[in-house]
Amino acid sequence: MGADTGTGTGTNADADADTSTGTDVDADTAPSAGAAKAAAVLRGAGVVVTGAGGGIGAALARRFAAEGARVVVNDLDADRAKAVAAEIGAVAVPGDASAVVDEARAALGGTVDVWCANAGLSSPGDAFADEDVWAAAWDVNVMAHVRAARALLPEWLERGSGRFVSTVSAAGLLTMIGAAPYSVSKHGAYAFAEWLSLTYRHRGLSVHAICPQGVRTDMLTAAGSAGELVLAPTAIEPEDVADALIDAVGADRFLVLPHPEVAGYYRNRATDPERWLDTMNHVQRTWETGSRQP
Repeated sequence: MGADTGTGTGTNADADADTSTGTDVDADTAPSAGAAKAAAVLRGAGVVVTGAGGGIGAALARRFAAEGARVVVNDLDADRAKAVAAEIGAVAVPGDASAVVDEARAALGGTVDVWCANAGLSSPGDAFADEDVWAAAWDVNVMAHVRAARALLPEWLERGSGRFVSTVSAAGLLTMIGAAPYSVSKHGAYAFAEWLSLTYRHRGLSVHAICPQGVRTDMLTAAGSAGELVLAPTAIEPEDVADALIDAVGADRFLVLPHPEVAGYYRNRATDPERWLDTMNHVQRTWETGSRQP
């Protein structure tokens, strides 16, 4: 499982698109204030970041370590996990993100305070993608989160505290052209994070759904011409995603939007779906025309 790029789009050519930040990005919560509150929450906390051998996951691991957390770096690639862990003074626990909860918990002395479900598959393709592509996307992008929650929730609910971070992508709120398995499974990841929050927030569980658009990682490069069209122009650095999460932790905010304009796209999708679909279909047709060029 590689680290998730956070791809996804609601970008359009419509000058009337609402790009205001919406209620989930509170202008009254300054990043510095959020960061200060997050530091108090994270200092000494036991944090696990899956898919942390590079990209967003590595940036999250580095930022958590900088905040004074005790960090476990997980990645399917053992060498990359060990390299990031060595860099930040963390512990590497390589392997499938679905199966490392017990080992990661032991590495942290028996308690996980924060679980970052960041490992993901980009999974391009259309409705005719092979069954195994669909199955892998669902397994990594959704079921790995479910399995981690099953293992962590009993302890968290018993003690009345815990924090689950899901790297969803803007594709989970909107969609991504040329990537049906990715888009559908990321909608599932967002739905599960939302369900966790509404079900357990009164019992001390904090949940954060990170939904960036393009992030400058290897997976963005692998997105090819679709990524170049809709994601690259506004792509940000992985460290920007980490900054946005730290601010959300300080504010205890569920929805994390490293690209604030996504709030406007999401609102347009909900309030005027026909117009939004027409606009996205225009993007699709632009991509199809461009992809046929020599």
